Amino acid sequence: MSTSSSSAAERDFKRELLKISFFVLLVLLIFFSIYLINHHENNSYIMETLELNGSAQAGDALFKMNCVGCHGITARGLVGPDLHSITQRLNDREIIKQVTGGLTPPMPSFEIDPVNMSNLLKYLHSLE
Repeated sequence: MSTSSSSAAERDFKRELLKISFFVLLVLLIFFSIYLINHHENNSYIMETLELNGSAQAGDALFKMNCVGCHGITARGLVGPDLHSITQRLNDREIIKQVTGGLTPPMPSFEIDPVNMSNLLKYLHSLE
């Protein structure tokens, strides 16, 4: 009698373990799919931005509207860091990710179209 109840308990345990494994696999699959979609969109945005030849003058105007509160009017830093020679420390892809993702608090993330991001990159390159 104990053998059959033991077997039933083992079957129930295996069934529960299978359900949990399936659930974990499903969650991982969903997160992986979301990551791939987001990563692809991010790469498309970066590639489109890097193909453009921005305007330093337009980038300067954009900087003055959005960035001076933290980086200062001359981009020498206040709350945020000095941005002179930032293009020597970070490549353009890293800068794009920093601006659009706000990777280092307290920097916010910005939704910026590729043309304006290209302009901002050109401006940052002019600060070298």
